[in-house]
Amino acid sequence: MVFSSLVFLALFLPAFLIVYHIIPGRFMRLKNLAIVVFSLVFYAAGEPVWVLLLLFSGLLDYTIGLFMTNRSKKWQARALLILSLCGNLGMLIVFKYGAFFLGLIGVEAAFAPSLPIGISFYTFQTMSYTIDLYRGNVKPQRDPIAFFAYVSMFPQLVAGPIVRYADVEDALTQRKMTVAGFSDGVGRFAMGLGKKVVFANHAGKIAAELLNANTGGMTAAAVWLGALMFMFQIYFDFSGYSDMAIGLGKMIGIDFKENFDHPYTAKSITGFWRKWHISLSGFFRDYIYIPLGGNKRHTVINLLIVWFVTGLWHGASVNFVLWGMYYFVILLIEKFALGRLLEKIPAAFAHLYSLILILFGWLIFYYTDLSALFEVSKKFIGFAEHFTDHRTNVLFFENIWIIPILAIFSTNIPMKAYKKLTALAPVLTPIVSFSLLCLCFALLIGQSFNPFLYFRF
Repeated sequence: MVFSSLVFLALFLPAFLIVYHIIPGRFMRLKNLAIVVFSLVFYAAGEPVWVLLLLFSGLLDYTIGLFMTNRSKKWQARALLILSLCGNLGMLIVFKYGAFFLGLIGVEAAFAPSLPIGISFYTFQTMSYTIDLYRGNVKPQRDPIAFFAYVSMFPQLVAGPIVRYADVEDALTQRKMTVAGFSDGVGRFAMGLGKKVVFANHAGKIAAELLNANTGGMTAAAVWLGALMFMFQIYFDFSGYSDMAIGLGKMIGIDFKENFDHPYTAKSITGFWRKWHISLSGFFRDYIYIPLGGNKRHTVINLLIVWFVTGLWHGASVNFVLWGMYYFVILLIEKFALGRLLEKIPAAFAHLYSLILILFGWLIFYYTDLSALFEVSKKFIGFAEHFTDHRTNVLFFENIWIIPILAIFSTNIPMKAYKKLTALAPVLTPIVSFSLLCLCFALLIGQSFNPFLYFRF
């Protein structure tokens, strides 16, 4: 089940909100139980078998957390932490990477299960609990219902943002729900749904038509336009999902941290990664990069490890590893050579430099077939037999109107204008939200192209 489906919007979400808000605020445990039950139904709608894996992951770390607090000796707590890491990473390796690693050494996997939706997200979340518990940053959660509400919470269960236990520790047992908070949540959800349905789906359809064609016959213009549309699709798709998750959290009194900060406005690749998928970047920084030594020792090796893992986290394919290594090299160059130069040159040139590198990066991300990636890479840098073709020209001129709209809405300009208008006329807030929801409903009724890209991670 996806947020941008009529089943979710017209049936599941209203049913959940009615049940959740009928329960009085003083019965927080019962509210948490409603979250658990509806979240498991939500997950089972797409992955009925792998609900057991989700429950096992939660049960493993809940139990380890209880035992870890009863151990006074450091080595015992460390052993329990290792058990948690091995259990969660073991599930990732078996279900997400097993066939990939065996394939690299030329062994055909006898058992290749389907990828459980959201496994990369919920295993990271439960690991954050045991790691922070070991570090003494959080208190043990003894209420299994509260813990499983954290593990299974459907707003961010299958595509993030990655929510650390420390961020919602207090909200799991005591949270205040207000009309204003609920209203803000509806507005944020509508904004995210609009990003997904209005922008991402439109851009994605064009990207798929251009980039899924025979790469041998592609023109340079087709590659560039396809990459541009995919760049917009993946941003509005993923940031839209994060907006919807944050909005849903507000509707039930839980605040999730921001996951995007207009990354395409960055003037360097370093700046881009501070603004893109912030929860993942922060996770790798705090749980891998800094423990390895961060900037204090072995910086290059630490960066190499982080970006290898970042690439591999996105998928069990060589192109994702190449994508991670691509950004490792660029970030290394910026850190030790280009950083100061990018600060001094005109902002427009720095911005253009970043966008071109990001654009090519999305081509690496898109093509799991390395031979196809090699073909489009040549054409991206100009080694194409023809510059353009009739079909690319038609698609460009049919959609030339939406390109500047996509560009503007990937900045903070529309949000600034919206806040100024609603400050002057607060009545516009519910009008805009309701109008946007109606528009999305109307578009969804007639749309057949409605993928969520990050569900596969």
